[in-house]
Amino acid sequence: VQLAESGGGLVRPGESLELSCAASGFLFSLYPMNWHRQAPGKEREWVASIDSTGRIIKYADSVKGRFTISRHNLKKTVSLQMNSLKPEDTAVYYCNTRDTWGQGTQVTVSS
Repeated sequence: VQLAESGGGLVRPGESLELSCAASGFLFSLYPMNWHRQAPGKEREWVASIDSTGRIIKYADSVKGRFTISRHNLKKTVSLQMNSLKPEDTAVYYCNTRDTWGQGTQVTVSS
């Protein structure tokens, strides 16, 4: 079972970024997927979840209305579209399912 995030980078406040997570080694279409993040000096926090069908989606209040989670079961990927980014969104972003985590991708929002 493996998850690999990509798409992180350095952006200015108000800009957008899309993260992607590629899955392998398990029946991706059967499992819900999550995005989490960990900012420097803080605990890891949950950001968004999507169920196996893509119909049930939940967001943390801090990103609701700005972030969009989606999945492509045939491609075995889950994405996180992040708009109107703020400096407080700076963190390492991780995708996760069950007890499996990716290595993370760094997102830095700074002017």
